[in-house]
Amino acid sequence: MKLSLWLTTWVLAATAAAASGAITDIQWSGDGRFRHEARVQAGKFIELCGKLPQGSAVRWKFESSAPLDFNIHYHVGKDVVYPARLTQVAAAEDALTVAAPQDYCWMWTNKGAEAVRLTVELRR
Repeated sequence: MKLSLWLTTWVLAATAAAASGAITDIQWSGDGRFRHEARVQAGKFIELCGKLPQGSAVRWKFESSAPLDFNIHYHVGKDVVYPARLTQVAAAEDALTVAAPQDYCWMWTNKGAEAVRLTVELRR
């Protein structure tokens, strides 16, 4: 009975995660770069997350085939802090200076009716 309950809970959690979007851990290359290409399905999101030390900086840029909502955020308890937030943009670039050692997430949300191609580059 316990195994069946655990399996049902796991399947429901996996289904909910797949239905909402995708989260990818940032894996830096030897030269401090990370590149990611994805399709953001209609009504879904893509999130790229990684721990960053205080005082570090990350140059970021992205391009998409249609406008997306974009933000960089981290969590402090139940609060969400947004160092960057843009609405309905197809390209942007800037630099993030890390104010607090946290797990930072770059996030794109597709509010459109079609899938959108996304290319992201991060550089430490």
